[in-house]
Amino acid sequence: MALLLAPEHIGPLEKAHDRKSFDCGNEDLNRYLREQARQDAEKRVAAPFVLTQPGAPKVLGFYTLSSSIIPAGELPADLMKRLPRYGQLPVTLLGRLAVDRLARGQGVGEFLLVDAMRRSLEAAQQIAAMAVVVDAKDAQAESFYRHFDFQPFQQTPLRLFLPMSQIAGLFA
Repeated sequence: MALLLAPEHIGPLEKAHDRKSFDCGNEDLNRYLREQARQDAEKRVAAPFVLTQPGAPKVLGFYTLSSSIIPAGELPADLMKRLPRYGQLPVTLLGRLAVDRLARGQGVGEFLLVDAMRRSLEAAQQIAAMAVVVDAKDAQAESFYRHFDFQPFQQTPLRLFLPMSQIAGLFA
C-alpha cells in the first residue's frame, strides 16, 4: 500500500479514528493507543497525534507529546556550560512513537518524528522547552533516534535528547 505522507494527514487523536486494528508489533504500544491515549488527551497529560489517510479512519502511526523536566546534571558538560545554571530544565517529551506493521518500510516513522519535532518547536515559542527527549524502548529504537542526531543522557543511555536549537536549524 503506497501511502500519502503529508502534514495534513497527521492530527490529534479523535473518537472517529480506528484504533482497534492498529498493530505495531508491541502489545504495550498497541494497548496504549486502544485503551489509554484518548483518556490521556482528555486529561491533558499527553497529546496523541495520529497518521491516517484521506477518507480512512485507520491509524497507521502515532506519537505523543507532553511537557516535562530533566535534571540539568544529566546533560553533557559542554551543553551544560551554555545553559543557565538551573537544577532542572524544561523539555518536550516524545513519549511514544509507533508505526502499524502495514505501513512499515515507507518512511512513516521518520515522517512522524519530523512532525513531532516541528510541533515541539512551534510549542516552544509559547512554552519554553530546551530539547525534545525520548526514552528509547530498546537498542533498535535507540539506533533510530541516534540516526536523527539524538544524543544520550550521561547516566541513562536509552534516554536521548535533541536540543531545540538543532531542531530549529532543521526548519530554518
